[in-house]
Amino acid sequence: MNLSDFFTINNRTAIAFSGGVDSAYLLYAALRYGEAVCAYYVKSAFQPQFELEDAEKLARSLQAPLRILNVDVLACNGIAANPCDRCYHCKKMIFEAVATAAREDGFTVLLDGTNASDEEDDRPGMRALRELSVRSPLREYGLTKDAIRRLSKEAGLFTWDKPAYACLATRIPAGEAITKEKLQATEAAENHLFSLGYRDFRVRTAGGTAKLQISGKQLGQVLEDREKIAAELKKYYQSVVLDLEVIR
Repeated sequence: MNLSDFFTINNRTAIAFSGGVDSAYLLYAALRYGEAVCAYYVKSAFQPQFELEDAEKLARSLQAPLRILNVDVLACNGIAANPCDRCYHCKKMIFEAVATAAREDGFTVLLDGTNASDEEDDRPGMRALRELSVRSPLREYGLTKDAIRRLSKEAGLFTWDKPAYACLATRIPAGEAITKEKLQATEAAENHLFSLGYRDFRVRTAGGTAKLQISGKQLGQVLEDREKIAAELKKYYQSVVLDLEVIR
């Protein structure tokens, strides 16, 4: 059994589409092997603008139908208060919105891009996926992140080497309230680093301090750029520090 078999059996599917590596390949496979599919992108305060732009670009390149749904995640106190199970509440809210839109469009099978490399213990939102009967074909058929990148490259998808990217809310420590202003500061700070050529990094925040996490191979560049990075990030934070525990 392989992914084509899944879409032979489930030939009409709705996909929760983020514009990332996994959901991009899932959409490609659904278009190739299925009969009907629609991608649903949820636009919220937790998603930076470039993710929406990537989702739209990928959908255009595949000529895939795409619906953009607006969800006010900060209206839910179980999300905005940023408890330890925030991801569960957020995932449930987002997938309920996608499921509702999908049913309106005549789709009863809802998919997401969770892959076989994603450990359930590391993904608290998976409980919400189970409760809402969301299927994860990439995981079900044993496709790891490395395999998906390879298959995406073979398929000509520009997302094949896109760095992993967690939502903006993950930059704020659990227990510290999430606000629109904090999310906007994070997006602006990370956009500045993108503009300087950085790819694999995070700008985390705690109590008004920006903590820059970056891959080891970019540490030298950070030291060279430290003055202009600090000058820009201090527009949004009281202080800027570099985390020496690099991203691996």
